Amino acid sequence: MKSGFVTVIGKPNAGKSTLINALVGEKVAIVSPKPQTTRNKILGILNIPDYQIVFVDTPGIHSSKNKLDEYMAKNISEAKKSVDLIIIVIDGSKRIRQEDVDFVKKYDNYNTNAILVISKIDDSSFDKLYPQLVPFNDLQFIKDIIPISALKNKNLDILLDKIKNYIPEGEPFFDEDVYTDKSVKFLVSELIREKMLWLLHDEIPHGVAIDIISFREKSNLVNISADIICEKQSHKQIIIGKNGSMIKNIGIKSREEIEKLLGKKVMLELFVKVREDWREDNGFVNSIMD
Repeated sequence: MKSGFVTVIGKPNAGKSTLINALVGEKVAIVSPKPQTTRNKILGILNIPDYQIVFVDTPGIHSSKNKLDEYMAKNISEAKKSVDLIIIVIDGSKRIRQEDVDFVKKYDNYNTNAILVISKIDDSSFDKLYPQLVPFNDLQFIKDIIPISALKNKNLDILLDKIKNYIPEGEPFFDEDVYTDKSVKFLVSELIREKMLWLLHDEIPHGVAIDIISFREKSNLVNISADIICEKQSHKQIIIGKNGSMIKNIGIKSREEIEKLLGKKVMLELFVKVREDWREDNGFVNSIMD
């Protein structure tokens, strides 16, 4: 039996969460087209014959501005430690620049083998992509460079075969029916936040948090009550929408996803509350993230 940890690192919106979801075969991390969608270190656990591979999804790397950002940076720092392999994800839908090369070079100091993944090559050709990859060829710690499309399942089998080469002998860390370390309540809160990221304006989602107030599960029904925490009264009005239209839409789309997750009917109640500067409140940030 082989088991090990693989950290997935990249800039915001590079496609890390989409990649992990595709490899694990379950939705362990939310996705959206907006940067900083992932806030937490999330484990996605792949159980296949003779292997347990634990993928660590990390927040996109950016400069810290508040307690929430510091929490995210701490998760990134911890995820780099004691892993068997680092996967560095670069967005292949954009032209690769020198800043991307410099970003990858930073990980030469961790004494860990790395695979460079060029994501989102859905509509790209190898002829267009290959010349952009030349600057990475001299990086000795980069053992493979693999272009992939997680959405189209392109080259994921090749990537997985390469990952297996770096997984050591060992007993599994989790039961074989477990695919994430996060609680159901955490996953539910993230699904609600995901819908807000898709539906709301750019300036609002990063200033919101989801606090699960109650979670009552019956044999065929789950009753969930959650507070949407925002920083300004004006944000509250936008989240609620005209005649409650936006909060209703968030609730409908969230409930559909939560029912897929739980396999049961869901009654979901959402309330919007203003809590100014919650991102500066270390205690509150820790309480909603764990």
